[in-house]
Amino acid sequence: MTEDRQRVSGIGGVMFRVRDTALMSEWYRSRLGLEPEADHPSPLWRQTGGSTAFSPVAEDSGYFGRPEQQVLVTFRVRDLEAMAAQLRRMGEVVDVAPEPYENGRYARLTDPEGNTVELWEPAGADADVEEGR
Repeated sequence: MTEDRQRVSGIGGVMFRVRDTALMSEWYRSRLGLEPEADHPSPLWRQTGGSTAFSPVAEDSGYFGRPEQQVLVTFRVRDLEAMAAQLRRMGEVVDVAPEPYENGRYARLTDPEGNTVELWEPAGADADVEEGR
């Protein structure tokens, strides 16, 4: 890549269509801790550093769950087991993958409108970034 070539530096937002914005905002706040900042005109959440996958997925892969779901958001978490237990206490069904992957551990749950949400506990170099090392 040449020095003068511009490139994106991160994800600036994730927007998705929902039927009930108040319900969905509250679910993501109470379940996943996405607390919006009060002094910003739109809900804004500050994330920790680390890598972000940007992966086109074949439409017939079944990876997202429902065929009509167009986007899958994967949230980084520090402790997948603790997060899954917390969500289960709140009545959520959480499916933790039985085996870890090279880059960490994953779990899935579904939001109130049926969208699959993925949780990721990083391993290796990604875990080092998450822990501030």
